[in-house]
Amino acid sequence: MSTQIGRLLEMVLRSTCCQTVRNRSCLRKAVLVPVGPSGLSPPWAPVLHRRAYSLDSLSSGPDRSTYGAGSQQSGPEKTTPSSAISHRNLSALAVQGQHHPRCLYDYLDLGEVEENVRLAKACPKKRHYIVDPELAKVVTQHLAPDPQDTKTIIFECNPGPGVLTKTLLNAGAQRLVALQGEKSFLKDLQLEGHLDGQLEVVHCNFFQLDPLGFGTVKPPTMFTEKLFTDLGISEANWTDDIPVKVVGIAPLHNERCFLLKLVYALFERCHVFRYGRIELNLFISERLYQSLTARPGQMKMYKPLAVLWQMSCDIELLHKVPWESLALYSKGKIPASKGRLPNDHLCLVRLRPRADLFSSGLTPSNAATLLMIVKQCLIRTKGKIIEKLNGWSPDSGSKLLSELGMSEDILTGQLHPGDYLRLFQQLDKSPDFKHSWLYVERLENTETKGWA
Repeated sequence: MSTQIGRLLEMVLRSTCCQTVRNRSCLRKAVLVPVGPSGLSPPWAPVLHRRAYSLDSLSSGPDRSTYGAGSQQSGPEKTTPSSAISHRNLSALAVQGQHHPRCLYDYLDLGEVEENVRLAKACPKKRHYIVDPELAKVVTQHLAPDPQDTKTIIFECNPGPGVLTKTLLNAGAQRLVALQGEKSFLKDLQLEGHLDGQLEVVHCNFFQLDPLGFGTVKPPTMFTEKLFTDLGISEANWTDDIPVKVVGIAPLHNERCFLLKLVYALFERCHVFRYGRIELNLFISERLYQSLTARPGQMKMYKPLAVLWQMSCDIELLHKVPWESLALYSKGKIPASKGRLPNDHLCLVRLRPRADLFSSGLTPSNAATLLMIVKQCLIRTKGKIIEKLNGWSPDSGSKLLSELGMSEDILTGQLHPGDYLRLFQQLDKSPDFKHSWLYVERLENTETKGWA
């Protein structure tokens, strides 16, 4: 019995000695402190400084240690400015390798409002600019940039002093392309030193893309193909997610013509819509917004522009601001509110193309026929639609209307945008519809020459 007790004590002493050696190797020259009966160290014993490792990876990395109270460090830890910034910005997920945009942590200063207004008014071009930080925040909230979304690209048109640009970056926009048409503002957008490749600045005016004719053009005028190729954006299927969101202030001197050009390009899948369903978030005048959302029966307002946009896109009013909220160039004047439609505000409108637009027989190749039908029908909004149908497909107007469940007395200004699309689809299937009304017919003598 005594022999077994002796062996047991010997094993305990050996394990204790081994543990002591390990502790000495880990704590280097630290002294093991004997503990008294009360659990406290005797006053003659040296104090053992212990390192307390933090589990919070935000405050300390794997190579850093936090010292307890009363401890002394051999010297201050030297860090470079870049390493200090990186340690401040990295989260627990970033330490594991996930990247986060720097602007979420390094806030970009928006500048003084008075200085931004001065820069905007100094611009010689006839343009408006966002200089109010609160308005920039509202626009950013509607665009909802996702720090985790690296696919969707935001095009900002003519950012000017860059208040909205910096607000979008501060909100975590992963890829922002500033299309700056005015050369004097390009230097204000050189923010690459504060970013990790989130911003690209291009000397380009989005509202002057694809000019008529061919040949060499100089910035800010540019062709869509060159812009998208330089940015590495490829063509996408129409039913895919939104690849690009465009935000800006439409040129108010020709905003109606610009939107008419865009909607034609949308139906024919050219211009920017060649690359997918491009979402537009544009500031337009209140008068144009009322025209864009006119309903059937409003004979003086219900025009092809309203029918085509409502047919092709979901239209949503996001925000309204008075004209004074945007800085205007020095020689500009706020448009007067005259006429039958109010025009006291600028409206931020979202135009999102429908994914199912080309799923029911409509194609980019026959879209021109639909555009022509809508334009010809709405020349006279109080004319009967059956008269137009009989002109295009003789004696088939009654049959087409009955198949669509429409009255023969219905007027062109009473058809909904969806009715025009269904009417086109039915007319396109008719064997009597020969598209002859699209062409100019003339008599020509091929034997006698010299006729006027």
